[in-house]
Amino acid sequence: MKKIFQKWFPAILMLVMALWFFGQLQTPQDKNFAFNEFGKLPVVFDGRLKPLDSLARNSLLQLREKQTLNLEPWKGWNENPKIISADEWLANVMMNPAVADDWPVFRLDNPELITFLKLPEKSAAQHQDGKHYSWNQIAPAFDALETEHTRIGEREDKHVTESSQRTPFERAVMKVYDRAVLYTQLRNTIEPQNSDNWKQELTDYENLIPSGTAAVRAQQSGQNYDTNVFNAFLGELQRFNFMSKLETPLIVPPENNSGDWKRVGTVLLEAAKGERISTAVQDDASMADAFKNGDAAGFNSVLADYRASLIPDFSRAMAKSRAEVFFNQMQPFYNAMVIYVLAGSLAIFSWFNLSESLRRSAVWLIALAFAIHTTGLIYRIVLQGRPPVTNLYSSAIFIGWGAVILGIILEKFYKNGIGAVVSAGMGFITLIIAQNLALDGDTMEMMRAVLDTNFWLATHVVAVTTGYASTFVAGFLALIYIVRGVFTKTLDEATGKSLARMIYGIVCFATLFSFVGTVLGGIWADQSWGRFWGWDPKENGALIIVLWNALILHLRWGGMIRERGLVVCAIGGNIVTSWSWFGVNMLGIGLHSYGFTDAAFKWLVLFVASQVGFIVLGSLPSKMWKSFFARA
Repeated sequence: MKKIFQKWFPAILMLVMALWFFGQLQTPQDKNFAFNEFGKLPVVFDGRLKPLDSLARNSLLQLREKQTLNLEPWKGWNENPKIISADEWLANVMMNPAVADDWPVFRLDNPELITFLKLPEKSAAQHQDGKHYSWNQIAPAFDALETEHTRIGEREDKHVTESSQRTPFERAVMKVYDRAVLYTQLRNTIEPQNSDNWKQELTDYENLIPSGTAAVRAQQSGQNYDTNVFNAFLGELQRFNFMSKLETPLIVPPENNSGDWKRVGTVLLEAAKGERISTAVQDDASMADAFKNGDAAGFNSVLADYRASLIPDFSRAMAKSRAEVFFNQMQPFYNAMVIYVLAGSLAIFSWFNLSESLRRSAVWLIALAFAIHTTGLIYRIVLQGRPPVTNLYSSAIFIGWGAVILGIILEKFYKNGIGAVVSAGMGFITLIIAQNLALDGDTMEMMRAVLDTNFWLATHVVAVTTGYASTFVAGFLALIYIVRGVFTKTLDEATGKSLARMIYGIVCFATLFSFVGTVLGGIWADQSWGRFWGWDPKENGALIIVLWNALILHLRWGGMIRERGLVVCAIGGNIVTSWSWFGVNMLGIGLHSYGFTDAAFKWLVLFVASQVGFIVLGSLPSKMWKSFFARA
């Protein structure tokens, strides 16, 4: 019986986790309002077409670092706080802000800023957790926040200072101000923020246009005009001009699929010049009216009619929106990350009790996680119509994917659990990095002009990120060597030699792809900027990775380092690769800089410090290791 259990346990465990994953694909049924269908409506924001579901999730990530909204954050999870979906939250922000403005959607972590904005501190009695605040709590201090934001911006413009020189309070001010602007954009997407009955107000505006334009012409020509009509018309134009200048999401589709998507405010301003108000604006107004009045049947009916009206001319946009909504619900990278954690734990436990069943279970789970990881990667490629790596977020996804492949290959040859730990560990770490990078907003953002070429994205970027992945795998193997050698008695001589052979092989692989990727990057730079090499920090970082890997090989071939030296040098590869990958991209330096991020800098420094610590451990005399044995 025991042998049968051990034989079938890996397959059973993988089946259970597969069923768990497929269970995540089930969309929760709407109780009243069709929020799921609302989330499938297409919209243009941040330079690309996306479903409202993506806009909602990305906005919540920026505002509160979660894809759902906890309406009762002061409650513990064991108290079952009320949590709503991103689509329900967005529907309320756009169509019933009087309710949404009381929801604690803004996350503030800086105590100085909380005091500056005169926000309440943590108090369960006052339903306040000390971190999450509503728009109605922040709005009274918005003028002070805007003044502080302006002061910081003017100082940096005047003294040409970098954003990296801001204090924690100033960084918090800039972040919360941007969040407030985003929230205001969403509030003004379908209707003006101070609207009470938008459907009726829209009808009144249409009726006011003829007399209003006549009053404006009369005023401009010095003739008598109705001041009440003139003032009312001017007030409406000011409201719509405010909506347009906010650069709200473009929710109005072009007529007959020809032209550009527009903002509601822009359409209403054009109506004053004689243009027809789009039926989409009227449908949105009807939806908002029904939603605000709690008329679920009316809302669902208008929504269904509007979706049907889009199909003839926007079938491709609708199909893309539905596909992206499914991708959002699938959450492949989060679910793969969960399975990687379980697989890695089983693989590590297999080292201590030498259980082949646990090792095989880990391998089966890694295969499942890798399949989900691959599905998500391919899905993104199809949705974007781009190669796998287009920004820092996707580079983390791809580096993790490549590292998992290398770990699987190592496990196939050695069958000692080390490859499984590499796959699971690297998969988990890179997906955690990606998850935190997603907090900056849309991960499928519009490409920068210099990067807008599929050929070089598919060659240079893929090659160089493969070099990153393999260098990190070599470093991860070295960390396993150090941890098992210093802290456990599981690193016997055979295992040590196996790890050394793995590291050496991966370093050879990393050297090849790092070199090829760097050369291809120089060719791309020559075409884009007119020079092959300009000693840009990113170029220097790529070169250092090539030189470091080449140095390891030369030291090994020359007999200057052996097993322990190879391990220590491989950990050094983690340092140079992390600085090239993150240090340049995130610290505001050079042509490849994408903006300073203080959180990324903090974690980067901590990571480098940890690697230096492992190098010190690796340099200790063998007699100080728990797995002590003679070394040549």
